Amino acid sequence: MHISHLFAGKPQPFGPRKSPSSIIKSPHTSLHIDSEGANEDEQGNKKLHGGPFMAIHQYAQDSYSKLADAFPNTKVAFTIGSIGENISAPEMNEDNVYIGDKYAIGSVILEVVSPRAPCSKINHRYGVRKIDLFIAEHALTGWYFRVAQTGQINCGDKVVLVSRNESRISVKDIWKLRQLKKQTSALNSSGQYLEQLDRALQLEALSPEWQGHLNTVKKKMLSA
Repeated sequence: MHISHLFAGKPQPFGPRKSPSSIIKSPHTSLHIDSEGANEDEQGNKKLHGGPFMAIHQYAQDSYSKLADAFPNTKVAFTIGSIGENISAPEMNEDNVYIGDKYAIGSVILEVVSPRAPCSKINHRYGVRKIDLFIAEHALTGWYFRVAQTGQINCGDKVVLVSRNESRISVKDIWKLRQLKKQTSALNSSGQYLEQLDRALQLEALSPEWQGHLNTVKKKMLSA
């Protein structure tokens, strides 16, 4: 595996409300990574984006073709980088990337900590409604890293798996556990899912925000 693309951007007025956003990013040949993310990158709303548990975002390349098939008439094409990710690498996706995975890329070590929950800015980006709902339904979320070791990433750098949790809970499976709170049938058959939730909640790498999401799902199941 290797890094094929790098992206970063600065906030600019975006969407119908002209709120600052950095979803529109430009290609870079290298990124300098500290504990908060890429120095070349900046978040428009730091209350909802950025910080140590959303330092770097990666999106699966093969998800773009799925989006293009589902939404053929968009204002902006589904090209790599257009959804606002920082790094891109062929062959990595929500099925084969696991919470707690540590990857060495250049002089940097990144740890997978959560899926990326889609928001309405994705709809505004492509000029089509309900893309965010399609992403959520099909678990085409991408994922966030925290920075375990700072340094520099360059296009062409190898992506080397350093370590993987024995539980091996994928980004997709973590996302599906969160979505259970919207499924009445799942809440009413909690025994089927509680063991999965307990395993997920034991993952030390899972971000605090996502620990909260899954604890909420578990509480709903126990009270159903």
